[in-house]
Amino acid sequence: MDTAETLRLTAFLGILAAMAAWEFAAPDRRADIPRLIRWTNNLALVAVDTALVRLLIPVLPVTAATWATANGWGLLSPLPLWAAIPLAFLLLDLLIWGQHWLMHRIPLLWRLHRMHHSDTHLDATTGLRFHPLEILLSTLLKIAAVVMLGAPALAVIAFEIALNATSLFTHANIRLPDRTDSLLRRLIVTPAMHRIHHSLRREETDSNYGFTLSLWDRAFGTYRAAPQDDPATMPLGIGAFHTRREAWLDRLLTQPFRRP
Repeated sequence: MDTAETLRLTAFLGILAAMAAWEFAAPDRRADIPRLIRWTNNLALVAVDTALVRLLIPVLPVTAATWATANGWGLLSPLPLWAAIPLAFLLLDLLIWGQHWLMHRIPLLWRLHRMHHSDTHLDATTGLRFHPLEILLSTLLKIAAVVMLGAPALAVIAFEIALNATSLFTHANIRLPDRTDSLLRRLIVTPAMHRIHHSLRREETDSNYGFTLSLWDRAFGTYRAAPQDDPATMPLGIGAFHTRREAWLDRLLTQPFRRP
């Protein structure tokens, strides 16, 4: 395992542990499915995702970035590092926002992405609950974007760590003080902001697409400050998949190929 992967894995495990401890100490909402079922199956899904990516896509985004910059490829290659790194980070975050928006707009992509949305209770592991086909598409898209941008490897490492960290944070079953949440969401996505995106109401699901930075939703008119229902009790998920059986790995993997 190289240094970049070690750094990313260490950050991932540390933040997952921190979010889990916070959820144990002060959960915001009561889970309708036991944590043992949710965590074991969501984490098993991560193992499947990781194995398939390593098997089918041997080149990681940071490897592609190193190759691109070494060969002078990409729009950002003429820029000094002090300018290229933040620009690459911003553009990669915009790319993920755009990908997420498309996942909700194109029916075939929504069938893959709805597995993430079918979770009836959010916690940190929901931030890892993505279908393997969606993960494969997302990885290929990131690799292509990194090469086209000529994104520096440092920017890619920072972006990947931030993306993993904020996905765990925004899905965590925690509550921030209102003032803290209001201040933070001026820059980054908060759990309260992202929970609206997981609402059972489709018009609310089609909002707040950001993973890390909140500015894209504000810029493109998809920002929603509050849900119609009480945030503490608002229903989450997709009604057709509101059963405990749908939380098991086999059902998660086959869900895109089944009708609601």
